[in-house]
Amino acid sequence: MKSSVYLTSFLLCLLLNGNETCRPQIGTLLEGLLKFIQEGVKFSEEEPPDTKNLLREYDFIVVGAGSAGSVVANRLSEISDWNVLLIEAGRKENYIMDIPLPAHWWSLTDANWHYKTVPNGKSCLSLKHEQCLFHRGKVMGGSSTINFMASTRGNRRNYDHWRDLGNPGWGYDDVLPYFLKSEKITIPELANDTKYHSASGELTVSYAPYRTQLADAFVQGGSELGYNIIDYNGATQIGFSYLQSTTKPGTRMSASRAFLHPIRNRKNFHVTKGSLVTKILIDPITKIAFGVEFLRDDKKYVVRARKEVILSAGAINSPQLLMLSGIGPTEHLKELNIHLIKDLKVGYNFMDHPVLPTVTFLANANSFITLEVLTNVSGLEDYLLYHRGPFSVPGTAEGIAFINTTDPNNPNIDPNIEIFFLSACISSDPFFNTFLGYTEELYNTVYRPIENVHCYTPIPVVLQPKSRGRITLKSADPHEKPLIHHNFYENPEDLETHLQAIKFALNLGKTQAFQNLSAKLHNIPVPACSNLTFSSDDYWRCAAKQTAVSVWHYSGTCKMGNSSDPDAVVDPRLKVYGVKGLRVIDASIMPMIPAAHTNVPSIMVGEKGADLVKEDWGLIPLSG
Repeated sequence: MKSSVYLTSFLLCLLLNGNETCRPQIGTLLEGLLKFIQEGVKFSEEEPPDTKNLLREYDFIVVGAGSAGSVVANRLSEISDWNVLLIEAGRKENYIMDIPLPAHWWSLTDANWHYKTVPNGKSCLSLKHEQCLFHRGKVMGGSSTINFMASTRGNRRNYDHWRDLGNPGWGYDDVLPYFLKSEKITIPELANDTKYHSASGELTVSYAPYRTQLADAFVQGGSELGYNIIDYNGATQIGFSYLQSTTKPGTRMSASRAFLHPIRNRKNFHVTKGSLVTKILIDPITKIAFGVEFLRDDKKYVVRARKEVILSAGAINSPQLLMLSGIGPTEHLKELNIHLIKDLKVGYNFMDHPVLPTVTFLANANSFITLEVLTNVSGLEDYLLYHRGPFSVPGTAEGIAFINTTDPNNPNIDPNIEIFFLSACISSDPFFNTFLGYTEELYNTVYRPIENVHCYTPIPVVLQPKSRGRITLKSADPHEKPLIHHNFYENPEDLETHLQAIKFALNLGKTQAFQNLSAKLHNIPVPACSNLTFSSDDYWRCAAKQTAVSVWHYSGTCKMGNSSDPDAVVDPRLKVYGVKGLRVIDASIMPMIPAAHTNVPSIMVGEKGADLVKEDWGLIPLSG
């Protein structure tokens, strides 16, 4: 009953088949298993039900139940006179997804769109078919249901820059109240800072209730290098910290759980899941959006919108749907025989933060390794009964640091790199390499030899990428996945910044805090770079081109800008240029990617976007 095979199969059963199917497996393993299932059944009942009898017309149709869309649906349906329909292509959540530790598992299921990039011969070279895997949530809550739960906002300079690009109302002082509106901070030492934190919102933010020696070494090592231990969502972002996460201590707090579960009984709020929107309906003469077409259970539905259609489908799906509906670059749509409604730079300005998870250290520490945890009955029992222990840590992520390599001694500056600290590595768990997508050659050469060794990964991240990608259509068929041209390192400055981030991670490993744990850089080279001197600058440049991957921070493809910006798709009130009754409210509107994991900034965009809608329809006074 206590074998690793049993525990793993039990968790996978819950993941793939749901709560009820797995109930016969419980037996008498642990009292906690029954408690876990009971909570799971209750959890399923709390999710908004699928509305079978849809209305013909709603005031607002929101496409996408992700980080932004969940907020928009919540805030608009606060107005009892408005009927709101939320359309989600994916399925309902599974309670097993709320276990923080194996976060990377959920991307291996049908809760992910399973996007892959277009090979370009310049990056993702040691991934299968030279394609990076671009994970994207296809489930209630969107990517917030399958991500690593980091709660980061960016800093004042990020949003003041949005404002200065011609977007009034989007400066830091304008958006900070919306970060506060959502947040429910449960970290005692931060809760009293009411300027930068709030305890009254729906989105719980906490520290994990479990911490390893490696996590302590991370923040102590930062102190040795001269950096403060900080609240990176406070006055300054530069420094080291334990990870603030979107968790209700021990469990994931997805956008659906935070914003949709509490409104499941609103009479004016309907949800349709497993529903793929295929087209926005736009009058070609008046250029007014008046509804959507979507498919559910292979049946076509047409639903009209009295007031607005709002796209919150994310930086890949929102531009895809705009282009399928005739809004996009003239030449591209002409190639696909799509009738043009409005010529706009849809799909351009695609941004993401490239990360390098192959900077691996070996260590002797009282650290958790995912595979070991899955075979440890006491760890599972501790989680199932009390929501604590190693299973409560988000995807093995325990720490985060924000650094500016060009001015390292200035605490009041915009960081250009991040170190995202995992108390594990690619060989720690049989699903990690599948999640990342590296070739068998790379895994077998570099990571199989250390499968039973304790390890950690200080992941270097480029926060201000200058490279820009593009989303295009493969065809006019809405079932065809769009083409993702990510263009990592198209601008060579990004590669040099990544090199500086890597060097910072290497220096961190040399601090006394990590040397006390016998930290040692794993020195088996990436096969394609083995002709270069290991750990030289040229080696790391090569390793980055071979093994850098996405961190899911997709943004910018429906750029916000004023009427003089030739690249803008939406105006500062998030209305699509040239089409009435149509807005985009998600990360695709970001003109510049913030120095942050984009889940919480997307929720902020949802909060502010919903207020813009209310203002424009006279429900709240116009902001200054």
